[in-house]
Amino acid sequence: MARNKLTEARCKSLAEAGVYGDGDGLWLRVQRSGSKNWIFIYRRGSARVELGLGGYGRGTAPVSLALAREKAEAIRQQLARGEDPRATKAPSAMPKTFGECVEDLLLLKASQLRNAKHLHQWEMTLRDYAKPLHGMPVADVSVDDVVSCLTPHWTERQETADRLRARIAAVIDYARARGLRSAGNPAQWRGLLDKLLPARKDLQRGHHHAADYHHVPAICTGLRASTGVSARAVEFLVLTAARSGEAGCATWSEFDLEKAIWTVPPERMKMQREHRVPLSRRAVDIVRAMKERSMGSYVFSGERDGRPVSDTAMVKALRRASPDKSATLHGLRSSFRDWAGDETQHPREVAEQALAHVVQGVEAAYRRKDALAKRRSLMNDWAAFCSPE
Repeated sequence: MARNKLTEARCKSLAEAGVYGDGDGLWLRVQRSGSKNWIFIYRRGSARVELGLGGYGRGTAPVSLALAREKAEAIRQQLARGEDPRATKAPSAMPKTFGECVEDLLLLKASQLRNAKHLHQWEMTLRDYAKPLHGMPVADVSVDDVVSCLTPHWTERQETADRLRARIAAVIDYARARGLRSAGNPAQWRGLLDKLLPARKDLQRGHHHAADYHHVPAICTGLRASTGVSARAVEFLVLTAARSGEAGCATWSEFDLEKAIWTVPPERMKMQREHRVPLSRRAVDIVRAMKERSMGSYVFSGERDGRPVSDTAMVKALRRASPDKSATLHGLRSSFRDWAGDETQHPREVAEQALAHVVQGVEAAYRRKDALAKRRSLMNDWAAFCSPE
């Protein structure tokens, strides 16, 4: 493969954001902020590996074109010997990249976060939305780089963008604690980014919009017409009146299909208490069907990566099936509660226990059981209403 396509003059003059090749795996990445970083890219099987080689023309240890070529040649020699450059590179020769710090922090978070969906959200924001920063040495990430990364999301998805900012800040703090960066944190909000980005609007967090319970049978019919995992997850959520994190992260070990019981562990419940859910025949059928196509430990897992189905995918499936395009996943619990109160004679406390709401006051002192048999009758009636034969 041709090499030495770039010149020092060309490197200095590049201003348009993009990736420019010197040949045989060596590239110069130019950010929209104007910062420039050397990267080396190679493939092993189906895996694409990107190594950061340092910043060009800036930072505490700028890497010239000649030095970048020396580093690239050293990597090529390692590859030729069958060695893994990621395992053998010296930190002083190849600065730790932001992307590498992301992976280190995610390993740490995996041991700290009890909720698999929360871990998935950390992974998604840092691996996908923060990708423009990945190839940069973590010591060289600047305020301009962070602003450039955040700007595409700041006005369109502000809550997501603010979470992204906070998680970028966490990666930088991790790098500083490891001694990989001596400069301050370019992702801090107060006194820094609040001067450079538009003010955040106060989020309006009213009640979750609930579909009229009269529409739920039509929603279930629409969901059944789809073969996707997200549609099955939403239908299961409807039938169990569960929260999205409870249903979306359900694992096989939580089910006793012979007894038709799903036991949600305390760590995934809002009130940190184990919750037994009686399953209707249709709910059991859904779980059995998912078992036949299972690719991992989650009942409703992504078809490609084995991770739990995302709330975004579930919302899309719901709105495709719903006459009310503003319906929300959490609002389906209200739909169930309205139906139970308006259309049935089931006791109020049984409906509340089906929603895993905590009974308050004197009643709580005397009620120690979970009314499983009564809730089974309620949930069977709800399933019949949702899916009339």
